[in-house]
Amino acid sequence: MRVTTLPLAVSAYTATSALGRGLDAHLDALDTQRSGLRINDFSSAPLPCWIGSVDGVEDVTLPTAYAKWDCRNNRLAWLGLNQDDFLIKAHAARERYGATRVALLLGTSTASIGATEEGYRRLEDERLPADLHRTSIHTPHSLTAFVAAALDIKGPCLTISTACSSSAKVFASAERLIRLGLVDAAIVGGVDSLCDSTLFGFNALELVSSEPCRPFDAARRGISIGEAAGFALLERIESQTAAPLQLLGCGESSDAHHMSTPDPSGLGAELGLRNLFDRTGLDVAQVDYINLHGTASQKNDAMEAGLVSRMFSLGTRVSSTKHLTGHTLGAAGIVEAVITLLALRGGFVPGNAGVREPDSACSAHFAWRNETRPLRVALSHSFGFGGSNACLAFARADRGV
Repeated sequence: MRVTTLPLAVSAYTATSALGRGLDAHLDALDTQRSGLRINDFSSAPLPCWIGSVDGVEDVTLPTAYAKWDCRNNRLAWLGLNQDDFLIKAHAARERYGATRVALLLGTSTASIGATEEGYRRLEDERLPADLHRTSIHTPHSLTAFVAAALDIKGPCLTISTACSSSAKVFASAERLIRLGLVDAAIVGGVDSLCDSTLFGFNALELVSSEPCRPFDAARRGISIGEAAGFALLERIESQTAAPLQLLGCGESSDAHHMSTPDPSGLGAELGLRNLFDRTGLDVAQVDYINLHGTASQKNDAMEAGLVSRMFSLGTRVSSTKHLTGHTLGAAGIVEAVITLLALRGGFVPGNAGVREPDSACSAHFAWRNETRPLRVALSHSFGFGGSNACLAFARADRGV
């Protein structure tokens, strides 16, 4: 039996990344095509690359009640929650529906592993130092446990870790919980912070560029790793009829082509897209804009350029925004979902920043500079290691039929 997606109101959303804190900072950076990338000054040993770090994370102090969760990742989460009145709106949703009727689903790829790295660097008699001897931060669920406590949410709380599609897949899981009547609303999002595991791990795979990443450039050299926090509040449309933006649905696939390389034919990504169209009833001709995964790795960009060329009409504009934010890994899905929502709200297509010479595989779909145009339906692509793919569809509530 065909399963259809339940459209949901996106009643609040926010992002904090190398571009700044909150929606206004991101909108300004998108408007001016200002990149947040900088020369790497983070890693514990010299690594010649560029990173997208968030200013001020080190200065964040968690409330005393949450001190046991203190680490860079959870400080970044707290910083993100306090932008665009999101914390206030989340508390209001909890009061509206009850703490047990709100779900929390967060994506991350490394959680608080940076604190674990530090602990091992500072071992004392083969034990973690006293200030890091806290089980609450040495677990993949640290982020979600912290945010659940901070928001006093007692509904389903899930950590999703599917590499770079993590905080896109949270939308799909939230939709299922709401559609099945298990909850009335869901807070979704993702947080990933800079750490040695990702910087040196991706460098070992020869995927890290020594210069700012340039997605879909003919001479691209790899990714630039960033960090970010983002959140969104999803509710039934009938409960939030005034919400101007909606999640139409999600498409997922798992092709397991390779541990770290996408299927060059794009079959896995295509299956995710076709799953999205089947669930939502959308036609490819209705898609006005796609925020691409576009990492600036050789193989991802080649695969995605081919996918766009064969699946979409030239009326669909596409671009990657990772030259601005860096690849925020487990937070990429939510950050780029927020960028897609901003584009829909503002009626513009973000330019594919950083390109000097477009790859010859890129079709006329690509917007190399910002474009002002009305958008009704927009997609966001997220493709993770191991072939874990997610495609999100958002729309303006006043788009008509």
